[in-house]
Amino acid sequence: MAKIVVVLPASLKYTACIMSMQYTIRSVPLVVDRALRQRAKREAKSLNSVVVETLARGLELDAKPVEHTDLDHLIGTWQEDPAFDLAIADFERVDEDAWK
Repeated sequence: MAKIVVVLPASLKYTACIMSMQYTIRSVPLVVDRALRQRAKREAKSLNSVVVETLARGLELDAKPVEHTDLDHLIGTWQEDPAFDLAIADFERVDEDAWK
């Protein structure tokens, strides 16, 4: 049985394996470059994946919500609750004998 061999030019061989778009971005500010590289290192990801994720998040295309690692989402949500204040009032009392 004879084999059929297809010979592609080098440029077609290169682009044949690429399944998505590629971009070349110029004039990236140093502060942006540093932040992207630090995030990639911190998250143990490639620079490319961090850049793509950042672009998607910036365009609000992220499928997964942003995970908060702090309590910033609670800012401005405090509500006064006299019953709660009464319940914890005893914790604010200092036992002078315990501090001797």
